[in-house]
Amino acid sequence: MKQYLVAAAALALLAGCGSGGTDAAAGSPGGTSISVVATTPEVADFVRHIAGGDVRVTQVIKPNVDPHEYEPTPADIQAIGQAQLVVKNGVGLEAWLDQTIRSAGFKGSVVDSSQGVELRKGDPGDEEMKDGDPHIWHNPLNAKIMVTNIEKGLAAADPAHASAYAANLTSYSAKLDQLDADNEAAYAKIPAEQRKLVTNHDAFGYYVDRYKLTFVGSVIPSMDTSAELSGQQLTELVAKIKATGTKAIFTESSLPPKTAEAIAKQAGVKVIGGEDALFGDSLGPDGSYLEAEQHNTQVITSALAG
Repeated sequence: MKQYLVAAAALALLAGCGSGGTDAAAGSPGGTSISVVATTPEVADFVRHIAGGDVRVTQVIKPNVDPHEYEPTPADIQAIGQAQLVVKNGVGLEAWLDQTIRSAGFKGSVVDSSQGVELRKGDPGDEEMKDGDPHIWHNPLNAKIMVTNIEKGLAAADPAHASAYAANLTSYSAKLDQLDADNEAAYAKIPAEQRKLVTNHDAFGYYVDRYKLTFVGSVIPSMDTSAELSGQQLTELVAKIKATGTKAIFTESSLPPKTAEAIAKQAGVKVIGGEDALFGDSLGPDGSYLEAEQHNTQVITSALAG
């Protein structure tokens, strides 16, 4: 991890100075709330909805930052060291987290929000992806499992607010059910033979499975964003796009669109990007999971129906 030793050394300096940066987690005055570190934008949004106003949440990975390539900062280490609870996506997405927790001297509990989710197979040749596909949140039913795990973790760490966490879980789970129903209704209007998807990288497997899409391929041939297409793979993807009658390549907000644009030009299809780029590994600037997933469905269904 290229920056890890630098970050660890900087932590010692921060601790010695008693620094309490604005992003560092800390209990509220009077000690009535706990501090939680959430790793990804999706997990952080889930924590905020379940916690309500009773918890201070520090989000490690900011919007439109690639989680596969993330390296912890001194502020991340400091925040984890001061937190009572760390909530992670799991399934190997946060490859940096265990070492960071050790360096921070974290003594609290870790909530793995993926517990109980039925995982898609990962890439056995990829160390980060070997445990399975980590993009579990793209199925709202998986998101319900994730928020249930988060509610249990919060209640265990902060029993005084357990009833509030339970009520928030009930309310937010209903919104996830509505999201799933709306997605199903949107795809019911698209003939099955038109539901073909090409994306920047293989981040939408759970979404594809849930809503019965056909995944044609990805610009990056992996669930991890560090992989690259070979010349032969590029040629094969262009041929597959043409052969299947795929209408578009969907870019993602956290990844550059250049290669997707080149492939689309060769295949003679349009590129969906800019403000319509999908939220694959990230969320929008407002950090809303529900709005990001609604956006993805609206963009995909509009392009496939057009």
